Amino acid sequence: MILPQDATPPVDVELELDLIRRYAVPGPRYTSYPPANRFHDRLDEIDIAAAIRADNANSNRPLSLYLHLPFCESRCWYCGCTTIITRRQDWADTYLADLRRELEVLVPRLNTNRPVKQLHFGGGTPTFFPAELLAEIGEMLHTHFAFAPEAECSIEIDPRCVTADQVKVLAAMGINRASLGIQDTNTEVQRAIHREQPHALNQHAVAMLREAGINDINLDLIYGLPGQSPATIEQTLDDVLPLAPDRLSVFSYAHVPWIKPAQRIFDRRGQLPAPEEKLAMFGTIRRRLAAAGFVDIGLDHFARPDDPLAVAQANGTLQRNFQGYSTQGGASLYGFGISSISATPDAYWQNPKSLADYRKALTAGELPATKGYRLSAADKRRRRLIMGIMCDRRLDFAALEQEWDIDFAATYARELGELELLRAEGLVDWDENELRVEPAGTPLLRVIAMAFDPALASSGRAHALTV
Repeated sequence: MILPQDATPPVDVELELDLIRRYAVPGPRYTSYPPANRFHDRLDEIDIAAAIRADNANSNRPLSLYLHLPFCESRCWYCGCTTIITRRQDWADTYLADLRRELEVLVPRLNTNRPVKQLHFGGGTPTFFPAELLAEIGEMLHTHFAFAPEAECSIEIDPRCVTADQVKVLAAMGINRASLGIQDTNTEVQRAIHREQPHALNQHAVAMLREAGINDINLDLIYGLPGQSPATIEQTLDDVLPLAPDRLSVFSYAHVPWIKPAQRIFDRRGQLPAPEEKLAMFGTIRRRLAAAGFVDIGLDHFARPDDPLAVAQANGTLQRNFQGYSTQGGASLYGFGISSISATPDAYWQNPKSLADYRKALTAGELPATKGYRLSAADKRRRRLIMGIMCDRRLDFAALEQEWDIDFAATYARELGELELLRAEGLVDWDENELRVEPAGTPLLRVIAMAFDPALASSGRAHALTV
């Protein structure tokens, strides 16, 4: 396998665990700026209709579509997603009718001559929907939108409930990438998180997908779960690497029992690994993926050197949106279904998490937005800086000074001051031309990015990621 020209090499084996330990505090993932926890319910201030009109005016701006399919047959106790637990298949039929109504409300307001370059089905468990309903969703989308030949169309799959018929339908509608939720292959860990999933199911799902021509495979893992240790992480990687994934997302478990009450069971059982052990798991993951030749894209994303995500990073075209890192830059995102988020250059808005509230808006013929945010000119500049760090790992001072007619060092003196401690640690550096994230700072991209977030900047010390 040949590394793309100027690509970031595979992740360094040596990881500065002590630096991560010292800077490990919670912070945003910056799938947007401002992040979604700063959305508000003053919809008149957001003016979604005006944001859509302004977005329509740019006929060269492509579309990205997200559909949230929330149903799961059982609850995984670690899960932080917006889900509805049910075994009633008729709920899928009703929800499909909801999605159809939402399209009928939104599509007349959109310039649908713009091509769709990205589609993602998230959840929940999208494969809760039987093959015939998935086919209806595909037909519905292709009726309303024109898909670019190079569109990346992806879906999240639970290997415990996916059939060959579903996979055939997905391939027929144009799905070309699948993300498989594996989390961990150790049986004791699986019991502890209420997700028993024999590895044979993972192998079978990957084989079905590739047989159907869906060859781009992502695997989702989590570290920091109950019962995990560096040894169990090694076992999981031994199991999943032979599946030859193109990408791995290795998420740090977020323990938020005040938001997700099911997670309280972990507190009662005292099963969560200690912070030091969790940090050691992170080190194990990076070491093993480096040895396997993966490129560190950022945060918890790793990709093979010839994967489009790694190529985009090498070419300086990597983007970040509400689905994480992406190759589809410059697209406007329109979300459908409960909890989904839409994003245009000027505004973000989110649908209700409650199915009842979502349906109430649709029945009234209204867009089912419940909260959001309109970006000011200052917000857009902050977004540019934060995404530059998160995606490019650098800021080109000269280009920004020319574009914005500013003296960067003077305008952002406070922010650069926030980073002096990290500069002394060798995590970041800058001169009169640019700011650069150093190799040691790669696991701490949020450290640098948060210094440019006025809501989170602190005196004399930047913030870091949760490990």
